[in-house]
Amino acid sequence: MDKKRTKRLGNKYLILAVIGIIVFNCKNDEQKSEVKEEIAKVEPPREVFEFGFKLNDYIVKRDTIRKGDSFGQILERNKIGYPKIFHIAEKAKDTFDIRRLQIGKPYTLLFSKDSLQLPELFIYQPSKEDYVVIHFKDTIHAYKRKKPITYVEKTLTGVITSSISETLDAQGISPVLTNKLADEIYAWTIDFNRLQKGDRFKVIYTDKYIDDTIYGGVHDVKAAYFEHNNEPFYAFRFTTDSVKGIVDYFSEEAKNLRRAFLKSPIAFGRISSRYNLKRRIAYYGYKVRPHKGTDFAAPVGTPIRATANGTVTESTRRGGNGNYVKIRHNATYETQYLHMSRRKAKVGQFVKQGDVIGLVGMTGNTGGPHVCYRFWKNGRQVDPFREKLPEAKPMAEELKEKYLEFIKPVKYQLDNIFFEPERPTEEELGKPTIKQAAS
Repeated sequence: MDKKRTKRLGNKYLILAVIGIIVFNCKNDEQKSEVKEEIAKVEPPREVFEFGFKLNDYIVKRDTIRKGDSFGQILERNKIGYPKIFHIAEKAKDTFDIRRLQIGKPYTLLFSKDSLQLPELFIYQPSKEDYVVIHFKDTIHAYKRKKPITYVEKTLTGVITSSISETLDAQGISPVLTNKLADEIYAWTIDFNRLQKGDRFKVIYTDKYIDDTIYGGVHDVKAAYFEHNNEPFYAFRFTTDSVKGIVDYFSEEAKNLRRAFLKSPIAFGRISSRYNLKRRIAYYGYKVRPHKGTDFAAPVGTPIRATANGTVTESTRRGGNGNYVKIRHNATYETQYLHMSRRKAKVGQFVKQGDVIGLVGMTGNTGGPHVCYRFWKNGRQVDPFREKLPEAKPMAEELKEKYLEFIKPVKYQLDNIFFEPERPTEEELGKPTIKQAAS
């Protein structure tokens, strides 16, 4: 009996062992199959292109220019000797002056993927859009390029609850758009410090993207509608002089929304001292010392804007004026901007209203950072805030018809942007509207 029982038990264990081996092999086959499937799912590395090169073909090193860095030091740190560095600099100088590398600007080095891993290209980016390539693998050559730029048109609506900046901030919109609306488009039409709760606006604007991924900011505003105190204000962007690149904003009736002169040469600041021919100063024993300008206090480095179109007649440093720029606007008017830390306009240069011509500073006789804004009429300094200044040059009659035709589709687009929870009627959707200017 024991022998038979042992034989039966042995057979039983043998059968269990065989079953175990079969199960193990099946599981092993399944796991192998799963691994094969996972391997099949792995995609090849994505091809990356930038600066006109396939970066997958190189070892890529990115960095920024640091204090004390020079072109030679950067290449020497990366296995390039000075004899070759000298030749590279000589060959590249007609395209780019390597001494003009700016601290904080990014650069990229592309290395070979062989055993030597030597650098073959140096790429410097002076701005988000521009880059310089210096190629020194076999032959040395350099060139400048711009990254591809994409412009995306967008629309926006908003209802004022406190201020326009807070309204736009709540929607994650760039403050540049606020400045364009307040300082460029409606500066002379709407007082943005006195907006009413419930005022509302619609904007068609363009955002700029570099390489399709880097946000380059608000490019321009195509059209806007502002409803202030229940009164509508349309604004349409239109080029009046393509040669000089003069762009203005006009109403639906072709009226210019600007005046000939901006109220202030700085976007944000306060008047710290007004034009006063009877001013007395304690420091000078309360003697009468006329102040023939208007002082706008602002931090050093604040951009100073030309208050009107014109030609720069002086850009120099002299006595108590410090660094200053003077602009002739026509046969009647001139403006002058004193105490700059830096001048950014040259004699003979034509500047447009709003162009930055310098930066606020403390050069010359000044007790604090500000720009002294002087206004000349027929060769005599006057107070611009007491003058009845002319409006901006009206649109030429020969342009008016072209303008009205140009804004038809834009106004239709603007009128069909609806405030929530408004719902357009079929009639509103089907009928573009346009007010014709009186002939």
